[in-house]
Amino acid sequence: MMKNEFTEPRPSKLLKGAAVLALAAVVTKLLGTLQKIPLQNIGGDGVFGIYNTVYPFYMMIVTFATAGFPAAVSKFIAERQVLGEEAGKRSVLRMASLIMGLLGVAGFAMLYFGAPLLSRAIGSSQLLPALRNAAPALLFIPLTAALRGYFQGLQEMVPTAVSQVTEQTVRVTVMIVLLLYWTGVGAADDVIAGGAFAGSAAGGMAGLLVMLVFWRRSSGQRESTAPSRKLGAASQIDIPDRAKGAGEERGTKLLAAMLAYAIPVCLAALAVPLLSLVDTFTLPRLLQSRGADELQAMVEVGIYNRGVPLVQLVTMLASSLSVMFIPALTELRMKNDPVGIQRQTTLALRWFWLIGLAASTGLALLAQPINVMLYEDDLGSATLAWIAWTAAPGALVTVSAALLQGLGHVRAPALHLLAAAALKTALNALLVPPLGITGAALAGIAAYGAAAALNLALLARRTGRARRGASAALAQLLRPAAAVLAMAGAVLLVRLGAGALPLGGGRMAALAESLLGVAVGAAVFAAAVLRTGLLSAAELAALPRVSPRLVAALRRLRLVR
Repeated sequence: MMKNEFTEPRPSKLLKGAAVLALAAVVTKLLGTLQKIPLQNIGGDGVFGIYNTVYPFYMMIVTFATAGFPAAVSKFIAERQVLGEEAGKRSVLRMASLIMGLLGVAGFAMLYFGAPLLSRAIGSSQLLPALRNAAPALLFIPLTAALRGYFQGLQEMVPTAVSQVTEQTVRVTVMIVLLLYWTGVGAADDVIAGGAFAGSAAGGMAGLLVMLVFWRRSSGQRESTAPSRKLGAASQIDIPDRAKGAGEERGTKLLAAMLAYAIPVCLAALAVPLLSLVDTFTLPRLLQSRGADELQAMVEVGIYNRGVPLVQLVTMLASSLSVMFIPALTELRMKNDPVGIQRQTTLALRWFWLIGLAASTGLALLAQPINVMLYEDDLGSATLAWIAWTAAPGALVTVSAALLQGLGHVRAPALHLLAAAALKTALNALLVPPLGITGAALAGIAAYGAAAALNLALLARRTGRARRGASAALAQLLRPAAAVLAMAGAVLLVRLGAGALPLGGGRMAALAESLLGVAVGAAVFAAAVLRTGLLSAAELAALPRVSPRLVAALRRLRLVR
């Protein structure tokens, strides 16, 4: 019997595909987050500020062009794959490529030709080269997304993973090369930032080329196996008739069906970059109202964004881990098991609250040495310390959104983020004029806190925890206080010890202080959490994919009961 794509059992293929995509997502997010550090080191705070002002707007357009249609393509391709409708799959891909191509051209035109208008709307002419150099990437990324959706519909995740990693690697490499070139010739900050965005076009082109290679190879394999399929089982004789029906499913009917599926997904995805977009459209003008000129405002925006990649590492970890709760909760919901749902949600919220709280506390206390370690000086360390406190509510937002999705509430987290963006806009206008970038950091804490509170309130109603009241919820949030105090004491002792030692100044001393502080703080916090019973052995064992060996080792160390 000839081996084909249906030979491998469906659950095994899905699990392998999910693992491949998860690994690729972690690698690409890590590259995307950490590339901002050499960007600031090479280009300086002015370039960093310009880049981080344009980037959320660029990501908003990319999200709009790519968020919904790959999911729609995947769904429609999977349906036609089950029915054996080869012509139907081609129709879906042609329609998706047409729409995605048009969206990409529209996005390119809006960003390139509308750059002067956008830069005036944001309040800085320094953004013009960056906006225009970011535009060409939109000619490639939407088409790449359509092909990724096609292969995902076939449950072939490797092409997507290879394309994502290639795109991000090329983007970061080209960005760094152009940064070194333009800074070497003494170019202005706006030109250097524009060069950094040119890497996005190179990465987008590389990602599309990878997908086209996989598409070409896949097409060749289909052609080579076509004769054997025609001579195969009798049940396949009528496939051309079904394919003919699928081939006729073109035009308005197919387009309407794909739009009906893609638009809600797209609108939900747009809520995530919207919160960052608030700073893009408010910070430059508000900082100029304090007396800063355009370039100085961009420098201050760059200093403000020093802490953002560090918080994004926490939310990236939370996002990657929270996905594992969605299928578990979906299964419990299908089994109508409210006790199991409540147990899983309680454990997940406690776990991610502890992760976020530890990250916020450690980053806030180590803000000054981490700032020097990563960015060469301690400018904006106080603001970085405030930004650190967005990690805890940000982790709660991420996990509570995943839990709500597992319970069937897909749109609510997006609406809550929209409300948080409105709150951030109002608080920026209120706090930035008197407090500068620190006011923007405080507004961010309030916005993420509001989104977390809204998600948690809905989650409490849906899991039956609302009957326990607000006081019980507050008590749960305050339970880790002892562990936080122990961690804070340990980190402060490390900082005092580092100050007493003749380490000198500079980045190496800051590196030693930061790494030692993180290691000691994390160890003390973990030990305190386990010893105080915030996480028991049974709760650790209940976490999806947690090895029993870890629980047994912790028992031997008498850290859990």
